[in-house]
Amino acid sequence: MADIQSTGAAAPIVIRRSDYRAPDWLVPDITLDVSLDVLLTRIHATLSVTRNGNHDRALRLDGDGLVPLEVRVDGRALDAGEWTIDGGALVITLPTDTHRIETLVEISPQANSKLMGLYASGGLLCTQCEAQGFRRITFFPDRPDVLSRYRVRMAADKATYPILLANGDPVGQGDLEGGRHWAEWTDPFPKPCYLFALVAGDLACNADSFMTMSGREVALGIWVKEADLLRTAHAMKALKDSMAWDERVYGREYDLDVFNIVAVADFNFGAMENKGLNIFNSRYILADPETATDIDYDGVEGVVAHEYFHNWSGNRVTCRDWFQLSLKEGFTVFRDQNFSADMGSHAVKRIEDVRILRAAQFQEDQGPLAHPVRPESYMEISNFYTATIYNKGAELIRMMALMLGAERFRAGSDLYFDRHDGEAATCEDFVLAMEEGGGIDLTQFRHWYEQAGTPRVKALLSHDAASATVTLTLEQSMQPTAGQPVKQPMAIPLRTALFDPATQAHQGDHLLMLTQEQQSFTFAGFTNLPILSINRGFSAPVILDANRSQADLTFLSAHDDDPFARYEAIQQLMVNVLIGAVAGQPTDEDAVIAAIRNTATDPVLDPAFVAEAIRLPSEAYLGDQMGQVDPDAIHAAREALQRRIGADLEPIWRDIHDRTEANGFSLSSAAKGARKLRNSALAYLIASGASDGPAIAFSQFDRADNMTERQAALAILANGISDEREAALDIFYNRYAADPLVLDKWFQTQALSFHPDTVALVEELGRHKDFTLANPNRVRALYGAFTANQWAFHHSSGEGYRLVADCIIALDALNPQTAARLVPPLGRWKRFDEDRAAKMRAELQHILATTGLSRDVTEQAMKSLE
Repeated sequence: MADIQSTGAAAPIVIRRSDYRAPDWLVPDITLDVSLDVLLTRIHATLSVTRNGNHDRALRLDGDGLVPLEVRVDGRALDAGEWTIDGGALVITLPTDTHRIETLVEISPQANSKLMGLYASGGLLCTQCEAQGFRRITFFPDRPDVLSRYRVRMAADKATYPILLANGDPVGQGDLEGGRHWAEWTDPFPKPCYLFALVAGDLACNADSFMTMSGREVALGIWVKEADLLRTAHAMKALKDSMAWDERVYGREYDLDVFNIVAVADFNFGAMENKGLNIFNSRYILADPETATDIDYDGVEGVVAHEYFHNWSGNRVTCRDWFQLSLKEGFTVFRDQNFSADMGSHAVKRIEDVRILRAAQFQEDQGPLAHPVRPESYMEISNFYTATIYNKGAELIRMMALMLGAERFRAGSDLYFDRHDGEAATCEDFVLAMEEGGGIDLTQFRHWYEQAGTPRVKALLSHDAASATVTLTLEQSMQPTAGQPVKQPMAIPLRTALFDPATQAHQGDHLLMLTQEQQSFTFAGFTNLPILSINRGFSAPVILDANRSQADLTFLSAHDDDPFARYEAIQQLMVNVLIGAVAGQPTDEDAVIAAIRNTATDPVLDPAFVAEAIRLPSEAYLGDQMGQVDPDAIHAAREALQRRIGADLEPIWRDIHDRTEANGFSLSSAAKGARKLRNSALAYLIASGASDGPAIAFSQFDRADNMTERQAALAILANGISDEREAALDIFYNRYAADPLVLDKWFQTQALSFHPDTVALVEELGRHKDFTLANPNRVRALYGAFTANQWAFHHSSGEGYRLVADCIIALDALNPQTAARLVPPLGRWKRFDEDRAAKMRAELQHILATTGLSRDVTEQAMKSLE
């Protein structure tokens, strides 16, 4: 580990999974009486507490930033010496096994810049309690295995906060003196405190209803500012579609009489699945053609579904402890991915999901922050809301579903839900249900939950002409990670097919289980060497080295009947050429040109698939294929290949761009695919160097009737230097300056651009009058996007590192969670040359030297230096 003795950061306490102990006290019921005010809110909490087991340990109720005014036990006010505050927690020694505890505390929502607990956002008062925010509202055992029934009474100024919402179903409301009013809600289902929610504000409602499969009518409401009401139709459709899908596919019915969603402007996450009252980042609710791209529409649909699906996979069955976070998140991501695939294109959705996995989770596995899907320890739980927990966790569920088949997987999930309904469960409980319900032994598969890192699989195909057989030899390996120097072999399901080049067909899809370090599989009936199609559908989250020739990849790019494998073949052709160019080796660019020409002109293929297949791999993905990342060489090679593709196939790009122009906006799959392909064609047309390219891009920007085409044209123009670039950026800003979500796109587009002065532009944008550290969306749009721009962020001057480090330090004082999420890109220093590595390490040391640094950032920075 790098020397941090001279820094100002103290190592936070390490929490270990092996130290888990059941809660000392349970809280079957809690009543909250909340007097709401933006400056000073008072919360009177009444807890029924029960000793859990035979012990004499004191009651410990977690607290953070609370001002205690009164403590009562069984109706008697305690004197100051009868209770203590220890590390923010309220500690009381209790004589018997059951008591009624009352506390009265004060908090200031307006002063809560961390956006955890109860805070103010755009005139609203709202909550965020996952993972440990409830302790910032009242004293409580803030852990997910304490499940309680909640009754909540809120009172507030009626003119300022006319709408009062909480978990569960409404049971009463009325007026009070002095222009105030009250509302009461009750949730009959026991839940952990991280699922508690309340919202107060001046909100309008898109109201609808849903009839469940048992014939119950559920009242639905999406609550937003009045001006945003017309932008909620897509979210409502997504909600109703997801409710119907969960009934159809999993047999899961919604259980309350009311389901509400509220959109807020300031939010650390995408959304939160609080029981009956989901609170959303507004970017995942608001959408119309003028302000939202097709990606935004898909994001709304997917996130609305994700949070709704949590009602069962997360709420009715919750996590025993935070080490089990993937129990709810991995399973629910898998569910929302399949829902989105059913709503659109399975092939394109799979490609998109794998691209995200490789961009985020594979990088995580290769760096100092690598951790298992079920971690063994943490310092700050907020740092474990990672791609490994969510996206890799979903891949584990997908592999189990593949091995079991649809019918047995449904039997396993039914058993899991039925067995653990109303409980706090573990990842092991889920795997055991799959074993018992599906009739399968998953002993070795459990390594996927225990071991960090991405398996690497080598595949070699050999042919024996005399016996007309082929043998596929597979080898698996995993690099050591922190705390795990030796890895056990994984159980890896690999969908495989062997193509006969003469017939352009295969004899069937085989599911091979690689369970040993080296394993061979023999297939009969091959007089000639076939062509290997492996990891079809991306059946396992592995890095594959199949050692296939350019000729084999060219064949698969034209004939593979598995869409993902066909896409992968085209992408591998590109990777081979680009990595070869970086290394200064001869390359076969003609094979890439031919594959793209054939794909782009195939009238049978889905335009959305074509757009994905012809897209060049990202610079970050190319870097992941190299022992040491060379950002400048990768950027030059990719730009050169894009130029040649653009120039050689220019007539094709002009034809596609012309014929995919739409007359009127539609969200049909065909229309979305056409827009995606049109934007890809425009990018290649600009790359070709055509003299009229900027004018064509500006025309698309100016004439577009939807944000998808407008922003794509803006992004393409933003990469270069032209009058059209400056005009488009000015027009976009002036048109959308009053819309925060669209203005985020303006910041993000410039931060992701390949403009020669991107680093200086980002620094300037950080001082822009519309930039603020107080809004997580705006921070992610500028600095988060900038760290994803490999070429600019890793500028040899080190100025990109300095910009991000300074942002982290300034942001940490306001919002540690958002600040911590900017640290990992600096932690990849081992992948770069020594000069860049030294500059990244220096910035990490600079961060750690900051006085008063949060646990969130301290943990990330310390581990990043290891």
